Amino acid sequence: MFTLTICDKPIAVTNADEDEARDLFMSDDFKQDLKILESEGAPLWDGFATLSIRPASESEIVEFEAIDEDEESAGVEDDAPLIVFLVDVTDPGEADED
Repeated sequence: MFTLTICDKPIAVTNADEDEARDLFMSDDFKQDLKILESEGAPLWDGFATLSIRPASESEIVEFEAIDEDEESAGVEDDAPLIVFLVDVTDPGEADED
């Protein structure tokens, strides 16, 4: 498993292999999402801060596995890599739809 960090702060973890994790986290679409999604009222990424990928820590793996187990118990089955955010994330676009 691999973790995306922004300025050394863990943001998300995936069960993808290293190459696939790099492709996912460094894709233009995911970077655009990071600029839109917010944590504590601010965008996750400003477009300039350093993005890095590293092997996931034990605690990050435990958090990922807890979410993955919840999805499996809900009947979600998918062989595609799963991305779990390690910070509370909101989508300000969804608030406009209410």
